[in-house]
Amino acid sequence: MTVEALEMSINLVWIMLGAILVFFMHAGFAMVEAGFTRSKNAVNILMKNFLTISIGGIVYFIGGYAIMFGDTAGGFIGTSGFALQGVDDIAFFVFQAMFAATCATIISGAVAERTNIMAYMAIVVVMTLFIYPVVGHWIWQGDGWITALGFVDFAGSTVVHLTGAVGALVAAAMIGPRLGKYAGKHVNVIPGHSIPLGALGVFILWLGWFGFNGASTLAADPALVPTVIANTFLSASAGIIATAFYTKFRYGHIDGSLTLNGALAGLVGITAGAANLSLVGSIIAGLVAGIILVEGVRFIEWKLKVDDPVGAVAVHGLCGVWGTLAVGLFDVAGGGGLFYGGGATLLGVQAIGILAVVAWTGITVALSLSLIKVFVPLRVSREEEIEGLDISEHGSHAYEFQQDVFKGVSSKSDTFAQRLTSLGTNTKVQEKQT
Repeated sequence: MTVEALEMSINLVWIMLGAILVFFMHAGFAMVEAGFTRSKNAVNILMKNFLTISIGGIVYFIGGYAIMFGDTAGGFIGTSGFALQGVDDIAFFVFQAMFAATCATIISGAVAERTNIMAYMAIVVVMTLFIYPVVGHWIWQGDGWITALGFVDFAGSTVVHLTGAVGALVAAAMIGPRLGKYAGKHVNVIPGHSIPLGALGVFILWLGWFGFNGASTLAADPALVPTVIANTFLSASAGIIATAFYTKFRYGHIDGSLTLNGALAGLVGITAGAANLSLVGSIIAGLVAGIILVEGVRFIEWKLKVDDPVGAVAVHGLCGVWGTLAVGLFDVAGGGGLFYGGGATLLGVQAIGILAVVAWTGITVALSLSLIKVFVPLRVSREEEIEGLDISEHGSHAYEFQQDVFKGVSSKSDTFAQRLTSLGTNTKVQEKQT
């Protein structure tokens, strides 16, 4: 084996390892969303995450990848490679498919506990087929119009996270808040059922992020990969520290759920600049992201009156904006950062890219949901929401104790398995025996 062939093999393994780690991040999203929401919706959360990666991956294979990385039409959209025809680099497709599904799954948490699962699957299709790939073409294809401006987004603070968060914000606003979330001017806290489960999810996401950012080098570069991973770790750590101390200062105690999200805020905040910021710059990015998260969650819930059960919009959206702008401030790789003598040019370009992505995603998601609503209701009925989506959408409980608690409340409380067992039996005989 030649040195060149060995190098190619090592790079391939590195990208595939990254793809596996990003795939595993979906387990993290599932745990975070399930833990931060009520137990009566846990099965629904799990099903949405499994369906997102499955539907998103196949749709991205059919057309999303081509629109994102195909030959460009004016720097706006790809036109070749549908169903991977003529595409040789399957490893790169697999890696990018994981990113596409990650973008879509951000919407899941923001619309949790009240969304019709069929409507959710429809928006996943649109996101992975068209909305996200167009953004990716603009920035990552190489000939996109935003790329031509000099825009920098190493691993996706804008491409993945901001795109998903804008979609989440629009969807959550259009679907409306959960029952009982708002009472006049008062905002009610609806606690999740398992902080430990949410914490497990954050640890899984943190682990997966080393592949998310690290493998975005697209090569096992010994000069670059350690810096990228170090920046990823330091920014997440700083995000936790900032959130913990800021909530202690702001509310008098270290808030558990916000501090967990602080890790994700730091991770999103460094994703655009993981290869461009210094180690100190990554810590600053994480510290600022943690504070933005706390104030962002409050602003979205209290001022905008948008119900986001897991804080997805603040984590991925506001921190995605910050992470993208941070490159314009702290970039050392290209010497373009404002604080490193590069002037405001790069910062201005980063702002233009953000505005373009927000406008595109906001408009297309709103139009898509308006069209979906013609065929499928965006949210479940009041009765189904009260009962829980696990029963109304899936006919089963997530936990065994729920079967005892809700037994006999309604005919819908029977699990799917119970209904299968009872098929063909004589109901009157059963009632007599009882």
